[in-house]
Amino acid sequence: MHTAYYNEYSYHLDRMMEFKVYGHSGRPCLVFPAQSGRFYDFENFGMVGAVQELLEQGRLQLFACDSIDWETWAAFDRECRGRIERHEAYARYITEELAPRIFEINQWSNDGQRASGILTAGCSLGALHAVNFMFRWPDLFNGTVGLSGIYSSKWYFGSYMDDLVYNNSTIDYLDQMPADHPYVEKYRHCDIVLCCGQGDWEQEAQQDTRRMQELLGYKNIPAWIDYWGGDVVHDWPWWRKQFPYFMNRLC
Repeated sequence: MHTAYYNEYSYHLDRMMEFKVYGHSGRPCLVFPAQSGRFYDFENFGMVGAVQELLEQGRLQLFACDSIDWETWAAFDRECRGRIERHEAYARYITEELAPRIFEINQWSNDGQRASGILTAGCSLGALHAVNFMFRWPDLFNGTVGLSGIYSSKWYFGSYMDDLVYNNSTIDYLDQMPADHPYVEKYRHCDIVLCCGQGDWEQEAQQDTRRMQELLGYKNIPAWIDYWGGDVVHDWPWWRKQFPYFMNRLC
């Protein structure tokens, strides 16, 4: 399996940012690490190995990015406005610096054919990022796979709400988005998968996934919402089963 490591300077974050590419061609998928994780977690926790067949067949190309959650969503000891402003810098890094690199690398890998969009995926807080980026930027991202995700800012920012937190709280902005908003039609052409278990530590994920299901249904946005059994807990062994199950159907 082809792999490549990159360490490139981000002007938006004023720091070096690492990412790794797996696979020689196929549909590009940007994967976010779980809370405060690193770009190598998807490999170290067996998620890359779980989709190795897709990667070797040239159906899928994974781009594993780094997080800065310890400065933003998980920085509970810091002032909320500064946390979300730092996240917005991260969002600009993803959309204005990393996404163009993904398109570029993937185009080289696919004999010059440019992808129509980038799929996103993640587990836990990584799912929040994956889903939020797709819904905020449907011109860049054309699908998402959220595993055991929470999609409301309240779990990390409590009752605090400002314009930037609102823009990153998917449940809140979807709830207020008019049905005739141009993004709604774009969402209808995206591959949207939300999955969670019904076992230990999945209560918040269940709550938010059900709310997302309601909101998407109200706006007639097709989505695959999947609830796994009571033995399915919030942990990597189950995500290793879920990830290839869905990716085999999207790539």
